Amino acid sequence: MTTLYIDADACPVKDEALEIALRHRADIVLVSNGGLRPSRYEGARIVTVSAGADAADDWIVENASSGDVVVTADIPLAARALEKGVAVLNPDGRPLTEAGIGAALSFRAFNQHLRETGESRGFNKAFDAADRSRFRQALDLALRPRNA
Repeated sequence: MTTLYIDADACPVKDEALEIALRHRADIVLVSNGGLRPSRYEGARIVTVSAGADAADDWIVENASSGDVVVTADIPLAARALEKGVAVLNPDGRPLTEAGIGAALSFRAFNQHLRETGESRGFNKAFDAADRSRFRQALDLALRPRNA
């Protein structure tokens, strides 16, 4: 059975992910440093890890396996998950793949350099309805049985 792991602290599509995962009868695990209100996410396992840097990422990578799906905007976490054969979706619905993860890591490093030198303030594009819709479609596809 497929398990859906969500890097949950800043994920804007937790509700959508829960709805779609339950429809596909996939297990869902929300991993957070800060804790989530369990009553809001009935049907999901909630894991709260220590507040250390990358603790949630480490937990997800240790527990996910090939055939599972991870939802994250964290590019280094995505790279680690892909190494294990895990499918990865960005919360805006873009799949992160082996073919594109190197470029994504380079772009992330370049943007970090621009922020550190003051060339960029690091603003991200606003999350919108089109992103939410694209995510719903991509997750639905990712959780479908492979032979369907």
